[in-house]
Amino acid sequence: MDLNKVMLIGRLTRDPELRTTTTGKSVASMAVATGRVWTDQAGTKQEKTEFSNCVLWGKLADIAHQYLAKGRRVYVEGRLETRDWVGTDGVKRYRTEIIVENLIMLDSPRSSGASSSQSIPPLGGEGQGGAHSPAPSAPMEEEIKVEDIPF
Repeated sequence: MDLNKVMLIGRLTRDPELRTTTTGKSVASMAVATGRVWTDQAGTKQEKTEFSNCVLWGKLADIAHQYLAKGRRVYVEGRLETRDWVGTDGVKRYRTEIIVENLIMLDSPRSSGASSSQSIPPLGGEGQGGAHSPAPSAPMEEEIKVEDIPF
């Protein structure tokens, strides 16, 4: 049995770019930055940031394009996939991407700096994954207004 599973929590480095295939299916691409901090043997604090290219399909692509923007914190879950092509210079190129199957928006649209996700209602995706907010740890104090629901 094999397993190809990726889970990331990070920030978007750019707004999601939405395109439509020739068959009419939505596809979005975005990049997620994840940081790592550690102390080396000399006691010096080190930092490294990884940038992961992500691809979203169908309704999930539409949701990401509509509600996400550069700097927003997200949880993405999916699988790694590498594609190849021949560039205009004749050189074969490779790109490894995360095909996103599940997405959670960790910031509210109104306060991108805070991780208060209680004001975002769950969003349904299609297929195996969906887009939704994590369940709040405490009972919600505010009532959700019908006009705030994005679908």
